[in-house]
Amino acid sequence: MKNNYYAILMAGGVGSRFWPVSTKGFPKQFHDMLGTGDTLIQKTFHRLAQLIPKENIFILTNAIYEDLVFQQLPTVTKRQVLLEPAMRNTAPCILYASLKIQKDNPDAVMIVAPSDHWIEDEAKFTQNVQQAFDFCENNDALMTLGIQPTFPNTGFGYIEYDQSSNEAIKPVHQFREKPDYETAKSFIKQGNFLWNAGIFMWSVKSVVKAFQFHQPQLFELFEKGIGIYNTDDEDLFIAENYGKSANISVDYAIMESSQNVYVLPAEFDWNDLGTWGSLYDKLEKDHNQNAVVNARTLTEDSKGNMIMTKDNKIVVVDGLKDYIIVDKDEVLLIFPKSKEQDIKQTLQKVKDKFGENYG
Repeated sequence: MKNNYYAILMAGGVGSRFWPVSTKGFPKQFHDMLGTGDTLIQKTFHRLAQLIPKENIFILTNAIYEDLVFQQLPTVTKRQVLLEPAMRNTAPCILYASLKIQKDNPDAVMIVAPSDHWIEDEAKFTQNVQQAFDFCENNDALMTLGIQPTFPNTGFGYIEYDQSSNEAIKPVHQFREKPDYETAKSFIKQGNFLWNAGIFMWSVKSVVKAFQFHQPQLFELFEKGIGIYNTDDEDLFIAENYGKSANISVDYAIMESSQNVYVLPAEFDWNDLGTWGSLYDKLEKDHNQNAVVNARTLTEDSKGNMIMTKDNKIVVVDGLKDYIIVDKDEVLLIFPKSKEQDIKQTLQKVKDKFGENYG
């Protein structure tokens, strides 16, 4: 564990596809989605802390989640929690955090990690991150961890790497947008495509230089705060300036246009927990392939269902196959798994009919 190791834990998303458990006021990263006893943000923090000093793990989140962060991570200090006063995608907040870290330690290497992913083999994850840090300490590199695709998924972006490389860490040829099914099949057949998990590693010098070169306006906006970061005046500066930043992802801002991009094919299993179906895939199943979190169930002629309730609620299901059944406070969702991509639109219909409090 080195003092120049840092992490940015991204925890500002809403996770609307996990409604009704995940809501704008209490999104999925603050829930124990798998019934393990830890919320997703707690699991991610503890995983990163196996390699990175706890005081060097920064949490990036929306200002409305400040209380939730301190409730669930009571050991972190105010210095470690960076609050976005407006939603501006990933590039502005990563640049802001990087400049803060650079001021704290100009020799820092860092990982940017989503707070809501599930990684089971944490030892292998730590090993891969260490491998990437070693590379970034010795090279001007923007790195990402790519996930070995297990099927032609059309919901992820892909990373195409240089197939001629014999090194463990591969030069990236290009990033590819979410494909249609036939294109995804061709990616897998070629053998040099990985899922883009949104996990990045670099030295603070390399990432700041990349922003300065590729996003000069964004860099200029946040660079004005150099003398203010890590002081009592930082919050005011961010409140006055953050909303002026472009709404742009870090992939589009620097990764897709940089020439020094590398990928390490990850050796750990990974699930982005983006939908109820992805959660279902991760959970253990009963003899009828029903996945259950917290509930006590009696099922008849019911297979392939995803069932979640509050602790120990009794759920009786008869004659349902491949449904999502979620009981949360005033909302009961009974929805076909085959239509899970429509949950976001259904949530909007619920808000329109019953009010914003239900989302």
